[in-house]
Amino acid sequence: MTVTVKLPAAFHVLTGGRRQLPGEGENIRDVLTDVDRECPGVLDRLMDQEGSVKRYVNVYRNDDDIRGLDGLETKVENHDVIWIVPAVAGGSGTAATEEK
Repeated sequence: MTVTVKLPAAFHVLTGGRRQLPGEGENIRDVLTDVDRECPGVLDRLMDQEGSVKRYVNVYRNDDDIRGLDGLETKVENHDVIWIVPAVAGGSGTAATEEK
């Protein structure tokens, strides 16, 4: 299956500035491995030492987070879009300081 992998700006140094790449495979793991063959280093930024997606990286197949599907074993179909999205965190959870 051929899909499109959309990558955030942090990956553009590895992709030569490309924001999206084609990838092939039967599942998410295969597709990401295929992209890493063309742009070495992508998997290092996505996966931990156990071969799981790092907890501060979100991977979506179309509109679905793969953590709610079959993870890296989630099957892909032609023309699916795989989104790599770094988790966003921040803020203290307190209200902004009032102006005096």
